[in-house]
Amino acid sequence: MIGIFGGTFDPVHIGHLRPALELFEILQLDELRLIPAGIPPHRRAPRASCAERLFMLRKAIAGQSGFVVDEREIERTGPSYMVDTLGELRAELGEQRPLCLLLGMDAFLGLSSWHRWQEIPRLAHLVVSHRPGWLPEHLDDHGGPLAELADSCLVADPRELTRKPAGLIFMQPVTQLDISSTRIRALIREGRNPRYLLPDEIWNYIQEQQLYR
Repeated sequence: MIGIFGGTFDPVHIGHLRPALELFEILQLDELRLIPAGIPPHRRAPRASCAERLFMLRKAIAGQSGFVVDEREIERTGPSYMVDTLGELRAELGEQRPLCLLLGMDAFLGLSSWHRWQEIPRLAHLVVSHRPGWLPEHLDDHGGPLAELADSCLVADPRELTRKPAGLIFMQPVTQLDISSTRIRALIREGRNPRYLLPDEIWNYIQEQQLYR
């Protein structure tokens, strides 16, 4: 079973890495592909270059078995739509290999704004991480197509994900770290120290390259 974790990673930080590791272990994934966006469609362009973000991401996951950086969205021209990425992975890995798209709860609640979002559950399972204490029935407060999707596709046991290639939703509490790349960049612009919000080797690289100033 393959996990897919996308983002701008501008820069990668502990708030990305710790939940990713927890889900990797809970789901017993064979591999987790971290896929940095080339041109993110829902936000402004990344501050660091593609090469710099790739370097930081590789450095951050060095030595972590099963974690792989996938460059396809950076190499692709045009906006980095996840539906295109999943379609490519499905074609490469076959129709029967289970794929799991890892999302935070905020991203899941905004899924209906994504490009061709209705196709995404047909290509991969959705694994939604959330803070401890959140309950699936809270989705009913939001209503709409996502609540309907969860009602029909939600499973409580991650082992269910191995029995189908796509189409299920699994929700899992993870260690919630209130860290964002936006906040880290703001601290750096203000001349403040973001240490302990991201790996030391990433902070050292940012200083060496004078990024985000």
